[in-house]
Amino acid sequence: MKNAEVSVRRDTAISRGVGMMTQVYAERASNAEIWDIEGNRYIDFAAGIAVVNTGHCHPKVVAAIEKQVKQFTHTCHQVVPYENYISLAERLNDKVPGDFDKKTIFVTTGAEAVENAIKVARIATGRPAVIAFGGSFHGRTFMGMSLTGKVEPYKKGFGAMMPDVYHVPFPVDLHGISSEQALGAITKLFKADLDPARVAAIIIEPVQGEGGFYVAPPELMRGLRALCDEHGIVMIADEVQTGFARTGNMFAMDAYDVDADLTTMAKGLAGGMPLAAVTGRAELMDAANPGGLGGTYAGNPLGVAAAHAVLDVIEEEDLCARANELGSRLKQRLEQIRETTPQMVEVRGPGFMVAAEFNTVNGNAPDADFANRVRAEGLKRNLILLTCGVYGNVVRFLAPITIPDEVLAEGLDILEASITAAKEAHAHA
Repeated sequence: MKNAEVSVRRDTAISRGVGMMTQVYAERASNAEIWDIEGNRYIDFAAGIAVVNTGHCHPKVVAAIEKQVKQFTHTCHQVVPYENYISLAERLNDKVPGDFDKKTIFVTTGAEAVENAIKVARIATGRPAVIAFGGSFHGRTFMGMSLTGKVEPYKKGFGAMMPDVYHVPFPVDLHGISSEQALGAITKLFKADLDPARVAAIIIEPVQGEGGFYVAPPELMRGLRALCDEHGIVMIADEVQTGFARTGNMFAMDAYDVDADLTTMAKGLAGGMPLAAVTGRAELMDAANPGGLGGTYAGNPLGVAAAHAVLDVIEEEDLCARANELGSRLKQRLEQIRETTPQMVEVRGPGFMVAAEFNTVNGNAPDADFANRVRAEGLKRNLILLTCGVYGNVVRFLAPITIPDEVLAEGLDILEASITAAKEAHAHA
């Protein structure tokens, strides 16, 4: 079988609406390496978009899934419940930031977690409106898409968005937007368009994912917490991409001196199994009537078993410390490359959630072409990279936190060669 042959079949069988970053068809994977159906080896700096933080096929995660699959694969927790669902909720209630009583629900995807957090906020407050940020990504369902602060490709052509969703700018120094301006935009919104007494929730990613790995400044978080307290608004932290040791803490909100009321999570939770959760203040989480939350696959037994193993691995291998160590090494190398790469205008990100932003040589305009060239040159050299950003000019680095030192070093050498090749191609264009 050849990648090109399967790609032709894919074009015939799969909707064009499902985007593809590569035409590399995986056959097997281990830790930070993937082998395709032609036997080619790739170094994975994507981790399934921050999903396999504990690496592809971590032995402990595989063993947990194998054990569970022999016991039962599905009963629907709402019909015949199982204890490890409850013990996983207990663990998340303990680990999610916030010194208050918490409760948890499990669902299947990050978008579902966001949808349910909004449902909880609305029923708990009796209010309809939600505030989100420009550049944010909260999923592709209708509420998730409405909250997402990026039109293309997520909203384009899908008609009217959900009502009562408002966007304000996200602070980005590089783009000349301060925390003061972002908070001021909310104040202006309250003066001109929106009664704060109608606002159920403000939702924020502590580090914007698809938006470009921009980190929310501490003063923004403090300001949001103060606004939420003043007006009785629920503060939601979307930790779908930032959770589970990726940022050097278990959750990105651990780095701030204020806490969200509700936290959404998915991706890194279950090592590749589809599992997501909302954890938050017990009184908010109890506002819905029985049957108002949940889902047929919500808290799937295989996902729950995998998540327990993931949490064990994070603790046993001290992956928070490992993320900080790897991120430091990656940023150091990127800064060295930046000295001879005028297109690279910024290197940023906490822990092992790192990005490089590329502008035109004069530094004035986002250069998506250059970022895509880096990604394409990497793929030619068997390195899998992802781009992101409102302007598509950011390369993000999301290798598994378990990546061996020698594989990281090999990947960084390929990255440098790819950036050099992109510069040469740019010079001859």
